[in-house]
Amino acid sequence: MIAFLLAQTIAITGGTVYPASGPKLAKATVLIRDGRIAAVGTNVSVPSDATRIDATGKWVTPGLIDGAGQLGLVEISAVPGTREAILLGDTIAAAFNVTEGINPASTLIPVTRIEGITTALAVPAGHLVSGQAVLIDLDGATIEQMLVKSPVGVVADLSESGKDEAGASRAESADRLRRVFRDALEYERRKADFGRAQMRPLAASAADLEALLPVVHGREPLIAVANRRSDIETALRLAREFKLKLVLSGGAEAWEIAPELAAAGVPVLVEPLDNIPSYDALGIRYENAALLAKAGVSVALLETNTHNSRDLRQQAGNAVSYGMTWDQALRAVTLAPAQIFGVADRYGSLEAGKVANVVVWSGDPFEFTTGVEHVLIRGKEIPLKSRQTELFERYKKLPPAY
Repeated sequence: MIAFLLAQTIAITGGTVYPASGPKLAKATVLIRDGRIAAVGTNVSVPSDATRIDATGKWVTPGLIDGAGQLGLVEISAVPGTREAILLGDTIAAAFNVTEGINPASTLIPVTRIEGITTALAVPAGHLVSGQAVLIDLDGATIEQMLVKSPVGVVADLSESGKDEAGASRAESADRLRRVFRDALEYERRKADFGRAQMRPLAASAADLEALLPVVHGREPLIAVANRRSDIETALRLAREFKLKLVLSGGAEAWEIAPELAAAGVPVLVEPLDNIPSYDALGIRYENAALLAKAGVSVALLETNTHNSRDLRQQAGNAVSYGMTWDQALRAVTLAPAQIFGVADRYGSLEAGKVANVVVWSGDPFEFTTGVEHVLIRGKEIPLKSRQTELFERYKKLPPAY
């Protein structure tokens, strides 16, 4: 549950507001009260006690949502002591929830949020089934203050790297997942027998099978990492067989079967700046996101490199330059991920009643030269400071040489 720390009224006035859920509003006001959006429009009455932010000539959007990475779970990739996203052990780690590994004091969080990203998915890594992803806001002194939703879904890897966790064979990866899903259902039917040790050995631990029950019953999504067309088709096949709620992550060759994905109602998490072919994705192309959107697929854009999560808006700009409309790209970093992750009733657009994650930009947020002028998370204005800005200020004037 979200805890709002401040009882405050803020009015962002005079800007061009892009709600993400509807057309832009010129010279509009976003009124925020007690951490939520109270009103949005061109005729909003501003209370006399409201703190005003003059956005005249500026652009106002929802805070951006990144659907990948390990913000709060990694600090220095090469230092094991700072990595919390991987559970060592069995290839099935469905019960592993990354929440309590998150470090609210991570220096990567301020670096990211001052570029307009206010919410992010913290994703487990490694293994065939790596664990449970959680959604966090990028502000708060405690995990409880940051947490938006836990879990969002269970992550499985059907890509090149995932097969290494299953005997170096894609066929074995799919077969192992089938066995685990079947055993989760069998475990549910015969918990009493399991407790009395009157069952054959199962394909995963009781805790992991229990964690998979919301997935096999369609209450939580399986977030399947897959890039090659054949791997994506395997994910679709598994989803049909077990009636899974599937979310595709990566999807480098997803454009090749965009109509099938649209017909199946499967959303895709895409990194638009990826364009380097590999054996895992020979068909990768910059137009991937645009072609998926054109086919009617729900698309969310990603920046998978945790240390560069701040570049999410550059990913969106790249998607626009290769065929996505600007409105599609804005939706793909705001409302679409909120819908995919099951929080669109609270996040993803500037509408009355929603959490006040709002960004004021000097211009088009997808233009490289645009700057962030104000970031609000849960109605609290965030100082535009990070370790990098502090280092810049410290060293922009060097002491005289002797």
